[in-house]
Amino acid sequence: MTRPPLTWTRDTVSAALPTDDARSWFDAALTDAAQASPTWELRFAAAGRHCGNDHADAVRALLLVEATSGIDTLNRLYQHGSAAERRAVLRALPALVEGPHAVHLVEDALRSNDTRLIAAAVGPYAAAHLDPHAWRHAVLKCLFTGVPLDAVANLPQRAAGDGELARMLTDYAAERTAAGREVPDDLGRVLTLTGEEPKEL
Repeated sequence: MTRPPLTWTRDTVSAALPTDDARSWFDAALTDAAQASPTWELRFAAAGRHCGNDHADAVRALLLVEATSGIDTLNRLYQHGSAAERRAVLRALPALVEGPHAVHLVEDALRSNDTRLIAAAVGPYAAAHLDPHAWRHAVLKCLFTGVPLDAVANLPQRAAGDGELARMLTDYAAERTAAGREVPDDLGRVLTLTGEEPKEL
């Protein structure tokens, strides 16, 4: 069974960590995860404190992969985790879950207004497994919350020829214009990807 690798690797994350203490902690955490030590989930929660918030998402995602976390573990860590811990779960999904078994986690994140969580939710796993209706609404959610559409994995491929997405985008632009609000720049770009030419937006 082949799944896409994470963007991060152990070596690149270790090299980016700010101190020797952080690197030592990271190495020990990965060992705990690989051995399914009872402490690895505690380390998952503590990653920001030991490795810095800038690196915590990558550290946590690698811990999930090293532990070969199944759907039950991912569900538990997501449901009981902070927003930062939830982001890591979402980003690790492509490397851990084959099939649509974790779509409910993506859908939950898309119901939030946390832009970093939404950006994590529209990555490769969502591109592969969200149905067309849910994926279109994810694109609109990004526009509505100001999440750059560059965060949406495989956007050109999924948007290509999607007339329903084009209709939804056009309607959204008309609503914004009628309310005297600015139309997001990204809207015209994704509308072009559907095969529709942007009109006066």
